[in-house]
Formats: sequence, structure tokens, C-alpha cells
Amino acid sequence: MNIIKIEFTKKRISEDLKFRLLLIYPISLILIAFILDNPQNITQGLKNIILSSDLLITDYLGIGGLSATLLNSGILGLTSLLLLKSKKVRLTGISIAAIFTVMGFSMFGKNLLNVIPIILGVKLYSIYQKEPLRKFLIIALFSTALAPLVSQTIFILGFTVKGLFLATFIGVVTGFITPPLASHLLSSHQGFNLYNLGFTAGLIGTLLMSLFRSYGIEYNQNLIWTTKYTGVLGIILTFHFLSLILVGHLLNNQSFRQLKKLWKRSGKIVTDFVTLDTFPVTIINMGLMGLFYTLLLFLIGSPLNGPTVGGLFTIVGFSAFGKHPFNTFPIIVGVLIGSVTKIWGINNPGLILALLFSTTLAPISGVFGRLSGVIAGFLHLSVVMNIGYLHGGLNLYNNGFAGGLVAIILFPILDSIKKE
Repeated sequence: MNIIKIEFTKKRISEDLKFRLLLIYPISLILIAFILDNPQNITQGLKNIILSSDLLITDYLGIGGLSATLLNSGILGLTSLLLLKSKKVRLTGISIAAIFTVMGFSMFGKNLLNVIPIILGVKLYSIYQKEPLRKFLIIALFSTALAPLVSQTIFILGFTVKGLFLATFIGVVTGFITPPLASHLLSSHQGFNLYNLGFTAGLIGTLLMSLFRSYGIEYNQNLIWTTKYTGVLGIILTFHFLSLILVGHLLNNQSFRQLKKLWKRSGKIVTDFVTLDTFPVTIINMGLMGLFYTLLLFLIGSPLNGPTVGGLFTIVGFSAFGKHPFNTFPIIVGVLIGSVTKIWGINNPGLILALLFSTTLAPISGVFGRLSGVIAGFLHLSVVMNIGYLHGGLNLYNNGFAGGLVAIILFPILDSIKKE
């Protein structure tokens, strides 16, 4: 009887089953999109999304409408999942983090047009290195942080042959140089910034923006921030996050066993919950984190829109790769203290995004304790609210860039104190 039970459990968490379960989430977004609106309106909305500049902060809900935004997110999430499946990349924690991050940022910055050149650039890098694409595919998905670079080029030069060619060329070059940089820069923050590609993209974006400005080219950052879809998005998100908890509970032999063990992990890269704590326990953590941070947004009076849902999806994704309630909450407390003592109010869009994305520094509280996490969150808010100028909004993972700088400064100090 025990042998049968063990075999049944193994079958439940096979790669094929993981794939089928994860398919539910992008496909559900696509289906909801067509339930809420007609194809004609959705097509026009997608066209508006593709032709937008996409610099931070560009809420696709305000450009293309709810259904077009959900469809865009679902298509890119589904494409990411199918790419991983086709290249036989295992669905571990980092794979899941990549899928949900792409889905999240497809609500405010990524679309089918602006991600392709960057992924193609990573593909060319793999060919140059004579390595299979599967080795770099996760990096390729995260590298689309610089997707606005492609869109902005087309936005300025127009949807012309010249505009498309130059945008594609810039995107391919960006994708080509990202893998070696990301690999090298990981050591700079010692794995204490979960959004390593955000740090990498921030440096690339800063270099490119500095180059553009030296020739008199200046980009004005966007602030498109919608507030009218909170109700329907709240229902959609609640369904998604509750289903993660329910499915995980069922697959975990109808229990929450091992969840406390996951919550004791530091989260420092590489802490892959799927590998260490099983897929069922991981998706329970993902669902709980999604509900917790959705509730937090409601408590502070934040709307649910493209950027905030993007933040929630990213948190949920990285709840398979380093984040849990106990190592993220101190970071949040630090940001909230900053919202009271600093010049930005709690309803400032940048601060709300910092509240969500600052959890990239979760490993600091996981390794060095809660007080260190509070300090990290407090400092992160100041850095992230000022650092966007450097890359001119070209880097969608602005908090990853800021988190990398905070981690680089705090780690040696905290490590020295800990040793003493």
C-alpha cells in the first residue's frame, strides 16, 4: 500500500503534470479576455499596446483596455511556458519565476513585438558559444526587462522599415550581451538580490541612456496609472491564488506539511523551493503570498492595475525561488516606515511598486535577521525612487537595479557585523 502511495505521489509531481497545471494560468487569462470583450475591441487594444513606447510606468490597462491586457499577458505567459517545454527545461523554481514575471510585466511593458528581438539576441549568443538555447532560456525570458528599448525606438522612428530594423538590431545586441553580464554580476551582490537580471538590465540601460543623452536624445518617462479595474482584477487574482493553494494542498496529500520548513529558508540565491521542498508545497507558498500581498494593497488603498498586478505576479513567481512571508515582511515594514518619514506618500505609484518589488531583498532578512531586512527596505525606497533617471525608464526591473545596489552596499557591512 505504501509503495503504491509513493508511486502515485511521484506521478502527481512529474514534469508533465507541472506543465499541465501551469498551463491553466496563462490560458485562463486568454479565456477571460474574450469573455469580457469582443475580438474587434481586443484587436484594437493589442494594436495600441504594441505601438506604445512602454517606458516606465506604462499601464497597458490605460492604453489597450482590460481584455487586451489580459490577452497580452496570457499569450506571453503561454509562449514562455511552451518555449521551456519545447527545449526540455525543467520546471523548477527559477523557471516558474520566469513565467510569472513575464506574465506580470506583460501588463505594463512587454508585448509580442518588443520581446522577440531580445530573445533572438540570446539565441545568437548561444549559437556563438556553441551551447544549446535551453542553457540560456531562463536568462532570455528575464532579459526582456529591456523590452522598452525596442518599443521606444519604433515609437520615435515610426512603424517603418528603418524603425523596425533599428529596433530589432538594438534588441538583438542587447540580448546578446546580457547572458555574460548577468553571470558575472551575480557575484557582486552575493545572491542577496533575487532580481539579478534587473540589476544587469539597469546597468545596460544606464550605459545606453548615457550614450543617447550624449547625442541629445532624451526620453521622457511615462506615468500611465489606471484605477478603474480594481474590482474585476481582484476577483481574477483571488481565483488564481486560491487555486494555487487548493491544488498544492491536494497534491501534498491534502495537507500543509513541510510548509514551515520552506518558511525557514533564507531565500538567498540559489534557493529553489521546487527542488528543495517539492512542487506542491511551493505552489501553496505561491498562493499564500499572492493573497497576502493582494490584501496588503487593499489595506493601503492601492488600485489593482497593470503595474501592481505585475508586482503581484512577480512576487508569486519568486515565491518558488526565494520568497516567503517571513523573509519578505521585514522588507515591507522598512518601506512602510519610509513612506511615513520620507517625502513620498503611501499613494505614490512609485512607492506602491517599491512596496511590492522591494521583496527582491528578501534574502537579506532571511540571512541577517528581521532588523536587517527593515533597514534594507528603508534604504531601498530611497534608492529606487531616484535611480530611474539613470536608465530613463528603459529597464522595467527598476527595483531589481536598486536592489542590487542596496545589496552590494549592505552585504559587506552586515557580514562584517555578523562575523564580529
